[in-house]
Amino acid sequence: MKQVDRKLCRSRRHDRVRKKVSGTAERPRLSIMISNKHMYVQFIDDDKAVTLASASTVTLGGDGKNNRATAKLLGKHVGEIALGKGIRDVVVDRGGYKFHGRLKAITDAIREVGISTGTMKEPEATKEHETSKAPEEAKAPEKVKEQDKGREPKKAKEPAKTREPVKMKETK
Repeated sequence: MKQVDRKLCRSRRHDRVRKKVSGTAERPRLSIMISNKHMYVQFIDDDKAVTLASASTVTLGGDGKNNRATAKLLGKHVGEIALGKGIRDVVVDRGGYKFHGRLKAITDAIREVGISTGTMKEPEATKEHETSKAPEEAKAPEKVKEQDKGREPKKAKEPAKTREPVKMKETK
């Protein structure tokens, strides 16, 4: 069996994510790319195909390490740049990477700056649906079919009796 390389697998995961995630001018896509040496972050408006803001560990400078602490610094830096350009809400494109480690540090730092990543929000339609549904359920009586009006309700079945284990006779 042929082994598939890691780059191809990540590329396929990224393609699956990109089918679902798209940025607009009001809510741009936060694209994160992590290599072995550097991390790159961009805010992209996919409708116009324009990068609104970007930053990387190359432009950030720093100590040259590619760890979570550097990711947190990069997240704060790019978050401040985005706030300066008026970006308040984004859609996260994880780029085919797992959402942990450096990627999570970047998004957490961006949230700390004050940009919403949309992960904690609940859609408004579901909130309205749940609140309007609860009182109706309490008011609505059980509907009884015409043929079942004169019958008694079915009794619940009793649980099956447990049998005692059979003791084996000792043989000599």
